[in-house]
Amino acid sequence: MASMTLDTFAGQVAAALGGRLVSLIVYGSAARTGAPPRRDGSIDTLLIADGVDERLLTTLAPVVTAWQTAGHPPPIILSDREWHASADAFAIEYEDIRAAHRVVAGRDPWAGVTVQREDVQRQLEHELIGKLVRLRQGYVSALHDGHRLTALIAGSAASLLTMLRTTLRLAGTRVPHTAAEVVLAGAAVIGFPAQDLADVVAHLEGRAPLKLVAGDPRAAAYLEAVARTADYVNRS
Repeated sequence: MASMTLDTFAGQVAAALGGRLVSLIVYGSAARTGAPPRRDGSIDTLLIADGVDERLLTTLAPVVTAWQTAGHPPPIILSDREWHASADAFAIEYEDIRAAHRVVAGRDPWAGVTVQREDVQRQLEHELIGKLVRLRQGYVSALHDGHRLTALIAGSAASLLTMLRTTLRLAGTRVPHTAAEVVLAGAAVIGFPAQDLADVVAHLEGRAPLKLVAGDPRAAAYLEAVARTADYVNRS
């Protein structure tokens, strides 16, 4: 796999866009103090420009292609107007990015951006019940296939961690840095056994890959934790 450092990527983005660049930020595990890197080492980025048009995207394409070749997802790309207008629609994402981000090029983009608690609550309720419904659909069809069951749970775990962090913020509880600490804090506030998610946490932290078998009770426990979280948020 080709190598491209974050500093190189930031420098090439800044050189390519010049005055059109508003901000390039790193967010997520790569910017969260004390959090282990992703299993694949990939880095999430958000790029804000003065506007987004075909010329800008064409200019960015070679830099982004090299970044992807190095194993990283392409950046989320927004115009400055879109960034300031979308905090109500993506309240959870904005709060999670704000809590763990680092500006690597351009200026700090947060001036004038406000996230309302009611927008966070509304989105969280919607996403949790939607997640629960999809998990149950997948569970009943994958219950007797360990590989599919593993993919179902592992594929949803990172987003559940985001929802647990958001739930803790709404509860006025300090949000820890590591996945294990977030699950422990969430379990204490919401009321599910943290131990039920121990193997999911180990997977998220890169300590051991998740491997479920047909009918694995750990999958059922995971669904119950999601259900309790959804119920807690709905009652809050």
